Amino acid sequence: MILLSNKLAMEVLKLTTTIDESGYLNLNIPTQLAAGEVNIVVVLNPVASDGKRKPSYDFSDLVGQLTWQGNAVAMQRTLRDEW
Repeated sequence: MILLSNKLAMEVLKLTTTIDESGYLNLNIPTQLAAGEVNIVVVLNPVASDGKRKPSYDFSDLVGQLTWQGNAVAMQRTLRDEW
């Protein structure tokens, strides 16, 4: 809930729910807002079946550190001049 000038202005909700077999999303959410019109923004983000996203590839076996001997800028200029 966000308070602006001592008035309730907005509620931000995050929840996980289910879309039924017919493709409908039903929301029954109690609020603390006064009765009246409201604007609603819905962002649907599908959840993986196990609830967690798995990375497409594990790069940990490719991580390392290079110990550089010499002047890196001079080497870069040498390589660039070869073009």
